[in-house]
Amino acid sequence: MSMLKKLLPHLTACVLVAAVATSCQRPQQVVGYDLLIKRALVIDGTGKAAYSANVLISGDSIALIDTDTTSSYPASRTIDAHGLYLTPGFVDAHAHGDPLETPEFTNFLSMGVTTICLGQDGFSPKQENLQVWMKDVEAKRPAVNVALFAGHNTLRMLSGVQYDSIPSEAGMAAMEKLLANAMEAGCFGMSTGLEYNPGYYSDSTELNRLAKVVGSKGGLIMSHMRNEDDAYVEKSIRELLSQGKYCPVHVSHIKVVYGKGEDRAREILQLLDSARQQGVQVTADFYPYTASYTGIEILFPDWAKKPNDYQKVLRTRKKELATFLRNKIIQRNGPEATLIGSGPFKGETLKQIAEELDKPFELALMEDIGPYGADGAYFIMDEALQETFLKDLHIMVCTDGSPTMRHPRSFGAFARIIETYVNQRELLSLEEAIRKMTGLPAQTIGLRKRGVIQVGYKADLLLFNPEEVKENATYENPHQEASGFRYILVNGVVVKEGQQPGAERAGKVLKKSQ
Repeated sequence: MSMLKKLLPHLTACVLVAAVATSCQRPQQVVGYDLLIKRALVIDGTGKAAYSANVLISGDSIALIDTDTTSSYPASRTIDAHGLYLTPGFVDAHAHGDPLETPEFTNFLSMGVTTICLGQDGFSPKQENLQVWMKDVEAKRPAVNVALFAGHNTLRMLSGVQYDSIPSEAGMAAMEKLLANAMEAGCFGMSTGLEYNPGYYSDSTELNRLAKVVGSKGGLIMSHMRNEDDAYVEKSIRELLSQGKYCPVHVSHIKVVYGKGEDRAREILQLLDSARQQGVQVTADFYPYTASYTGIEILFPDWAKKPNDYQKVLRTRKKELATFLRNKIIQRNGPEATLIGSGPFKGETLKQIAEELDKPFELALMEDIGPYGADGAYFIMDEALQETFLKDLHIMVCTDGSPTMRHPRSFGAFARIIETYVNQRELLSLEEAIRKMTGLPAQTIGLRKRGVIQVGYKADLLLFNPEEVKENATYENPHQEASGFRYILVNGVVVKEGQQPGAERAGKVLKKSQ
């Protein structure tokens, strides 16, 4: 026994040596990656200067960023990105479309958009329980990520308030409950469309009460404001800023209809800056075109739209309506500046339709189209004014488009920013343009771990040469996809390579809580 005690330390040492020797002979366990993007010029979405790096992807996330581009790593696939820029996928702050009908969303993907924000202008899916809609969309596996806002107009209709100018207390409580439930389901906030019915009937008391609900849930209000005309836009902005006492607020597709020049833009920007100095969080989005696009109802007076009986209006106030529409169209740069985008007259201007029907343009609008008979593009904006908005630090990019809308912004807006405003006009640096299309909207909306190239963030990524990026859509042929994005990744999956779509749709429904 005493001999064993003497030998025990030696035996233990031998066992340890043997164990070490055995471990040295075993191959080391190697960490592998799904994708290595090698020697890319990284623009990270924050506005910082580009830098060279290797970026490695594991699953749906960025696992490693190494500025030593001579290093090597085990990866299932390698893309040599020498000479190409790697950026976050673009975030469309204001988009339209139905992921249950067109989950492919090729119009967005082709121009580098990997996340879209739906439920805009006050209109969202007409369901009290939006969790059901979100599950249905998840099952469809959309090609891009989808973030949803609860629409104020839809809340009015679902709650029974509908077209009431002043909701009853029961109706108001129903709207508040629906909104709270939508936020808890994962909505990022509420959108308003105050130029449309029934949102047009709401007042500041109603909007402020709903803003308090949004604020209590950490959300954002996005607003198609009450009136974007030059004479009324400041009043409309102040109405939105009053809601900013309760939650962050955001101006959708900022513009000044009929406004002219840089100075007018600066007056609007100063109004927003002053609000920020008083503690209001306010941002805006912008699409890079001088024509807007929406339903033709925007041309008609309130008394000729729902819930009023349009046929009765034609019988009893036809002459009054004709005078109103003639003056309205002339004010909006004439019938040649209204391009019909849907219905039997799509692709024609109001002037061409009038000539074809051999009647005054206001009668063609009244009798052959009506307030709900078409959508249209309206050439009503000033380029110098709009470009001044684009350069502002707090203004991001959107399409305000959809797969079916007949406006080039639906297929070309983000490509146009690079092709026209970075490459040709040099209005923005590439780094600043990318920030406006990635990091800024992701931060504003509250998209967690997206919009920036950073370890741990989701791998929504683009690889491209800026000189190759082209907007191919035109007003005459608006459904032409953009080109030039060599690789597009959504949640770590290469969903587009060259001009060929990938076999897999990899988008997800994003939720405020995620």
